[in-house]
Amino acid sequence: MDLGLKGAKVIMTGGGKGIGRAALELFAAEGADVAFSARSPAVVEEVASALQRHGGKVHGAAFDMEAGADAYAEWLRQAVAALGGCDIFIPMISSSGAQSTTDWHKSFEYDVMGAVRGCEALEAELEKSDRAAVVLMSSTAAVETFIRPQGYNAVKASLVTYSGQLGQAWGAKGIRVNCVSPGPIEFEGGNWPRICELNPALYEATRAGFALGRFGAVEEVARAVVFLASPMSSFTTGVNLVVDGGFTKRVQF
Repeated sequence: MDLGLKGAKVIMTGGGKGIGRAALELFAAEGADVAFSARSPAVVEEVASALQRHGGKVHGAAFDMEAGADAYAEWLRQAVAALGGCDIFIPMISSSGAQSTTDWHKSFEYDVMGAVRGCEALEAELEKSDRAAVVLMSSTAAVETFIRPQGYNAVKASLVTYSGQLGQAWGAKGIRVNCVSPGPIEFEGGNWPRICELNPALYEATRAGFALGRFGAVEEVARAVVFLASPMSSFTTGVNLVVDGGFTKRVQF
């Protein structure tokens, strides 16, 4: 399906693995130009090489959130310069990827301020676009109690509110803002294979909680992210889309 993304300029923080990596592949296959980051230069090189086969512009650069706000702003400036603008912004860097979900400071800096600073830095570029979209990443850990109280769960909840309010504030500028909340997703190098080894009881209890009877795959969430970012979803803003295989049990109106 043509999602209307050919030539779109997509800036994603993160993207070296998991949902972000899968989404980059989909964007590139749709003809979008992409800029992304990863902590490892080797991972950046490997992902960029894979994406370049689609023929679009690819800008990858090593970046670590621990470098601070100024370095983050500089990375975003370089991404805009490399692509010649920004139509779509997706902040994927998270304390979960850094195995730091219990670290309140890291969860706030990575997940919340990574999104907020990115949106503020890219607002002017997004406003120039005729297909501007932002997709923030929350989690089902934000909408129901999950495992234990921790920084990750709480800050992800704040992103649902932020995305809804930003969607209202930026609507007049033609910028759509939506949120995606994945359930537990299993992929090589992710958290759940490690949990399966260290705490098989938790792994099996979690798997039993899915209405569909299995963990999700990164591609299944990535497709939702790319759709919401695309012009095919042009009348959708302020939505928190839960993609969880029926893991959460609440009724959402």
